[in-house]
Amino acid sequence: MLERLLPGYNCRECGRKSCRDFAEHLSSAEDLSRCPYMSQERFRDRLEELRGILERGVSRERIVGVMDGLEADFSLGPLDGEISCTEDIHPLEHCSLRAGDLIRYRPLGCPITHFAEVLEFDHGVARVRIVGPLFEGRKEYIDLGICMVLAFEGRVVRGRVPEVGKTVRFLPEHCMMQKVHSGVVVHSEGSRVRIEAIDLKVW
Repeated sequence: MLERLLPGYNCRECGRKSCRDFAEHLSSAEDLSRCPYMSQERFRDRLEELRGILERGVSRERIVGVMDGLEADFSLGPLDGEISCTEDIHPLEHCSLRAGDLIRYRPLGCPITHFAEVLEFDHGVARVRIVGPLFEGRKEYIDLGICMVLAFEGRVVRGRVPEVGKTVRFLPEHCMMQKVHSGVVVHSEGSRVRIEAIDLKVW
C-alpha cells in the first residue's frame, strides 16, 4: 500500500535500494522527506495520503518459522478450492503416475515424510496437493522415496505479494515443521504466485 503511493523511480536517493525497500522502512511522516520527489507538486495528493497512513500507524505483521526462527516475506496458502499449496515434485527414481494416485515421499533436504494426491504427471514431474497421512490404511499409496521439490503455487494469505523475479522467503501454511523456504517468483497475479528453484537452506 505504501509502495504504490511512492513515485516508483527506485532512484536510491533516499538511501534505500528501491521504493519498495523505502516503503518497508517508513515509520513516520518525517521519513518521507528523504524522498526527493515526494515534495514535488505532482505528488502532493499521494504525500498527504502517505502522511495520513503513517500518522495512524502501519501494522507490520512478522511471519516467523517455528523450526528455524527465520522471518518470511509472506505465508503461502492454498488456491481457491484446494486444501494446500500445490507442489511440483520430481521423483529421483523412475515411476509412472496418474492423476488421483496417492503417494508418499520425502522431499530432498526435509526430514518429514509427505503424503499427497497427484493432480497431473508429465515428463517425470508430478503436480501434487498435500493431503496428510490420514488416508494411510484406507487406500493404497505409491511410495516414491526421495523427490526434488521444484515449485510451489498458491496465494499469499499473510504478508506482501512479491514481484516476479524476486528471490523470496516464504512459509507454506501446510508445512508440518513450519519451516521457511526460499525460491524465485516466476509468476505473480493478484495474490496468486508461483515460486520455483525451491531451497530449504535459507540463509
